[in-house]
Amino acid sequence: MLLTTASARRVVFIGGKGGVGKTSVASALALAQAQAGRRVLLVSTDPAHNLGHLWQCTIGAGPRALATGLDAIEIDPEATVAAHLAQVGDALRRLMPSHLAGEVDKHLALSQDAPGMHEAALLERIAELVHDGPERYDLLVFDTAPSGHTARLMALPEMLTAWTEGLLQRQERSERFGAALRNLGRDDGVGARALGGEAPSATPADRDQAIRSLLHRRRHRFEHLRATLADPARTAFFIVLAAERLPVLETIELHAQLQRTGIEVAGLLVNKRAPRDAGEFLAARHAQEAVHLATLRDALPTLPLQEVPLLGADVVGAAALAAFAGLLGEAATPAARTD
Repeated sequence: MLLTTASARRVVFIGGKGGVGKTSVASALALAQAQAGRRVLLVSTDPAHNLGHLWQCTIGAGPRALATGLDAIEIDPEATVAAHLAQVGDALRRLMPSHLAGEVDKHLALSQDAPGMHEAALLERIAELVHDGPERYDLLVFDTAPSGHTARLMALPEMLTAWTEGLLQRQERSERFGAALRNLGRDDGVGARALGGEAPSATPADRDQAIRSLLHRRRHRFEHLRATLADPARTAFFIVLAAERLPVLETIELHAQLQRTGIEVAGLLVNKRAPRDAGEFLAARHAQEAVHLATLRDALPTLPLQEVPLLGADVVGAAALAAFAGLLGEAATPAARTD
């Protein structure tokens, strides 16, 4: 189910509760798609990166080749925020009078740990990858952070698009007001010098155009990301879970949160399903898991559900991931079956 669906998409998100095997699923899916001849980029957005441990190599912010046709990156929240603020700072210094450079630096330093800054910077990076990635890759696979963080992140594109639109409207009103003042006073920087400042290196018209260009670019990126996430023909979102009470309840809640943001869930993948024919203990465990899966089916009866069996060894390294990918190609469990 998962492999078949992913083969017809350009973007795939793997989400779910922490510790259920999202990274293994995302990696195996990405590897299988690369082995099928697609160019794939595997992206970890989880601050607690596990890709490097799983692939037994160092993965960073730049693309690292893992296999033929498969690259991977790990988005570092701290580095992403620093790069984002550096870009903002460069733009502000070009647009503001030079005597305000200290104020710009002070504002950016305070913004480093501001609430929501990491999420906003991370979303900027995801939006950039979704916008530019298809030029180089056939498929982007995102290994996401645990459910709560991912749900908030998926809601951000619409909020930040609206916020950027508001900034554009205010900037346009400010531009018209500034133009009126310049026409009345013929302000060529004399006023700024009279107040003890310096005439800005850029003219007011230049600053207005630069700000408008930045805001339009930002709005376009967020609109593109929001449209991509909401398009089931381009994007598939899979929830990985364990057949346990808390992961099941968290899956139901994550599905509801994603629906509220306009994102459809393509399917559910139950990882590490206990066998029922490998001894009394595991048989009892299998029966208990069936109770939790019945709850899941009652809540989400129409979603395709695929079960992956509990394995006797860790999934580490390319060979183990390739074997694990074979299990992802199996058909989804029929809706009525939960035992």
